[in-house]
Amino acid sequence: MDERLQEHAEIIVDHCTRVEPDDNVLVQAPTEAEDLGVAVMEKLGDIGATATLNLGSSRASRAYQLAMDDDDWETPEHVLAMAKETDVSISIRADSNTFESSDVPPSTNQARQKEMRPLMDEMMDKRWLLTQYPAPGNAQDAEMSTEAYADFVFNAVNKDWDEQEAFQANMVEILDDADEVRIVSGDTTDVTMSVSGNPTKNDWAEHNLPGGEVFTAPQPESVEGEVLFDMPVMVQSREITNVRLVFEDGEVVEHSADKNEEVLTSVLETDEGAKRLGELGIGMNRDIDQFTYNMLFDEKMGDTVHMAIGRAYDDTVGEDNEVNQSAVHQDMIVDMSEDSRIEVDGEVVQRNGTFKFEDGFEDEA
Repeated sequence: MDERLQEHAEIIVDHCTRVEPDDNVLVQAPTEAEDLGVAVMEKLGDIGATATLNLGSSRASRAYQLAMDDDDWETPEHVLAMAKETDVSISIRADSNTFESSDVPPSTNQARQKEMRPLMDEMMDKRWLLTQYPAPGNAQDAEMSTEAYADFVFNAVNKDWDEQEAFQANMVEILDDADEVRIVSGDTTDVTMSVSGNPTKNDWAEHNLPGGEVFTAPQPESVEGEVLFDMPVMVQSREITNVRLVFEDGEVVEHSADKNEEVLTSVLETDEGAKRLGELGIGMNRDIDQFTYNMLFDEKMGDTVHMAIGRAYDDTVGEDNEVNQSAVHQDMIVDMSEDSRIEVDGEVVQRNGTFKFEDGFEDEA
């Protein structure tokens, strides 16, 4: 077995989820990621945890969704019961065909997401981890050979996370005491939001592997302005390009996209919370240096900002502030490498991708 898989498994179990011998652990992976599933299970066995590996199939999932009537979806109570007894949930992604579910109607995805909400809520209260296995389908999306994509994945995943945490802590310190954040990029993006009273999280691979971002939640009604998400986003196995959102009093009042706009519309219409922002994130993992059509990596890419419509994470919302609730959480990315800046309470803290605490910041002025 590739030694890098062993290291990946060790980071998952020891660093990300900190599994203990008395933990009940659920590992979920597609068949394409069985090798990483095996490495994780071996590590869990060494610790003495009680673990189960569920190998899934995107083809089976597609078949089930296409066969279901939209009115027949119900929360799977037997799965919810298992979730309630789970201490640690480890989810591994991998695809042989990332478009496998592209012909599942948006209405079906919308109905399914609503009924899966209780299960999602239960899992979010656990120690959970989402990571990636370098499968051929994902390599193809990234326009890489499988070998080159594996190198890319392991470089982003198997790294010194203590060092990454220290680097990101500089931005956490700036945002933690902030009131207003403004994101400007070219003449297509100028949006402001209040993050007052909401804590900023330092993602150094505790829930997502790779980690590499700092993120917080906007106050839902504070978002004003226009954003052009100039990097593509994959939603329901469909590519949406050049998403444009206009916010007034925190709510999306106009939206458009160059491709698959109807899918974007279906997401926004999922529920009331889907029309508001639930997250503002700043990518800081410089080992992720190219766009790969995989949000788990792309949102962490250096010189980017991402915003998510929908659900806000509870731990990014202050005790006295409103938590935006939704069945969806959809991240979208803005390239901040050129003609861009982040302002915090009127002060520029990042310019053209360079932070104020990095060498070269003044050269960008």
